[in-house]
Amino acid sequence: MRRRASLVLLAFAVFFVAMAPTMRWYAFPRLAKIPPNQYQETVLEAKPATLLDYSTLKAEKVDKITIVQTLKGNVEESKKIERDAGRDVVVWDSLSYVLGPDGKMVSKIPERYIFDAHTQDPVHATGETVDGDPVRREGIEFKWPFLTEKRDYQYFDAQTRTSAPIHYKGTRTFRGLEVYYFEQTIPWTKVPMPKTMPIDIAPDVLAKTGLTRWYSTKRMFWIDPVTGAPVNGEEIHKEELRNARALMGQDTVTVFEGHVKMREDYIAYVVDLVESNRLMVLMLVSYLPWTFTVLAVLLLALSFWLEARSRRPAPGTDTGPAPDAGPGPDAGPGPAPVTAPV
Repeated sequence: MRRRASLVLLAFAVFFVAMAPTMRWYAFPRLAKIPPNQYQETVLEAKPATLLDYSTLKAEKVDKITIVQTLKGNVEESKKIERDAGRDVVVWDSLSYVLGPDGKMVSKIPERYIFDAHTQDPVHATGETVDGDPVRREGIEFKWPFLTEKRDYQYFDAQTRTSAPIHYKGTRTFRGLEVYYFEQTIPWTKVPMPKTMPIDIAPDVLAKTGLTRWYSTKRMFWIDPVTGAPVNGEEIHKEELRNARALMGQDTVTVFEGHVKMREDYIAYVVDLVESNRLMVLMLVSYLPWTFTVLAVLLLALSFWLEARSRRPAPGTDTGPAPDAGPGPDAGPGPAPVTAPV
């Protein structure tokens, strides 16, 4: 029975030895993915800020500007693209909606972001747009990959429609979480006019006046390295209209300037969401593989111990050679002693 039990334990030990790397290198890349139906809303504020008053065409100081950013998973579109791409795809329809201090719309910029559900790499397909303009993204946007590394990444900037490095600046602690801090600075760059503005100006009128829009920002993210999700984000954002004398009486007019930060209640919500999701990722990449490894070692040791016990003699069993008891009481005289010749 001991030998049979040791074989069973050995079989389980081999099973767990095989399962440990399987969970990390086979199951994790296939099971960890962004759901296609995810919906998320984030509110950011700039307090105080400078904003262009379109009624007077002058920049004014205001108490607050609010930016509502929504990400909505488009399940139908993701299924269509998956059939051609042959992999799990997520389609996010995003909207950045900017509100002035009076609650009225300042601008809104829609996006469609298409990416691989597992790696977060962009997937190029029809419908990949920013403000209605077709784009071809390179690098990440909104979310970092699972198990984010301590290195620079290419990050897509929706205003310029281009990608640039976002730099890893070190590991920090944010609300009890160990996070990676990233920064990206976009220098002053000429960018397209938003298609939706508080006032309607015909494109041909803008072309005749020579009015152009310029933009610069310093982008900051605090990233949970397990899930790749931002737990906080900020921007020092600046926008200007240049060559504006014909319409506004001066060459350069500030459209928007302010330090944009996530609202406190949304930071708390995101941190709670990340803490719950990171447990599932850690189960696949750390907790289960290490548990299986420890179980395999314990079962292997127990198997060897039982096998060794099965080979020991039972207590009270004499397996050595029988001792020489000498002649019995009825035995005759023994052989004559051999003596050397004299």
